[in-house]
Amino acid sequence: MTIDAIFKALADPTRLRIARLLSAMELAVGELAQVLGQSQPRVSRHVGILCDAGLAERRREGSWVFLRSASGAEDTDPIVAAVERLLAIAERENGDFAATCEDDRRKLAAIREARESSAEQYFAQHAGEWDELRALHSADAQVERRLLEALDETPLGTVLDIGTGTGRIAELFADHADHVVALDKNLEMLRVARAKLQHLPTAQIELVQGDFGDLPFAAASFDTIVLHQVLHFAQDPALPLAEAARVTRPGGRIAIIDFAAHDREELRTRHQHARLGFSDRQLRDLLRGAGFTARPPIALDEGELVVKIWFGQRRDLPASQTSTPAKEHTA
Repeated sequence: MTIDAIFKALADPTRLRIARLLSAMELAVGELAQVLGQSQPRVSRHVGILCDAGLAERRREGSWVFLRSASGAEDTDPIVAAVERLLAIAERENGDFAATCEDDRRKLAAIREARESSAEQYFAQHAGEWDELRALHSADAQVERRLLEALDETPLGTVLDIGTGTGRIAELFADHADHVVALDKNLEMLRVARAKLQHLPTAQIELVQGDFGDLPFAAASFDTIVLHQVLHFAQDPALPLAEAARVTRPGGRIAIIDFAAHDREELRTRHQHARLGFSDRQLRDLLRGAGFTARPPIALDEGELVVKIWFGQRRDLPASQTSTPAKEHTA
């Protein structure tokens, strides 16, 4: 990135509008084209110039490409951060630019509504399955409260929510963490999560598509890892826990919320559960094998299925593991 490239990128009214839109929320290229009233190829060219200048970042999610402001990263270049502030000042002080931005944000509201409508349709189709499973265990609100209380004793730092689903856990931690990355493999669930989390600042939360067995992050990237009702989908739970350990900083924490061992065999076929819960000994051994020191679990037994929260703290990494190469994405 050079100063010349930054100022050339900003020397176009459309790219100024894109920069302001991305400061509000993460958007797909097609969504940007809809707001701007321009063709998708033309918007893609503008986006390419902003990305080449280091002012925006691309992220592919299936067949979609999402854009976000580069100022949302932890290691944001001071010049990029200064550009963001400059554009905010320009909107406050320049009437014409302010009017254009306000008009764009009105159109952006339609994007938000479309996302929420899509999420509602998804839940309407699957509500019966979700309600059936929820009826078997302690209320979600109680689980969330105990989880937050247990982890809020020390700063959360940078959080990775593995298997974010609807984005509820990411939303729960957003006000308590420095930054939250919400990861899910399922594109439909990511769209549901995006609708739920779109009211949060883009610098505060980030959505990423990825597999819990091959996390797209550099080693030692996160302070807190959360797997909420995710591990029972793993054929070999040791693999996602090993990946979680790899991306956890020394001294960082992990919380696993899942079912205690049970015999509800129908959950394998009706909800694709690969594991019928876990015993304390299983989770303790899995955590230790992954490089965590296991902590006493919490049990919530107000339902037919007992929900447990298991905790671990990352042990110091051997010197040979501290230089693990970065993967595609760095939180």
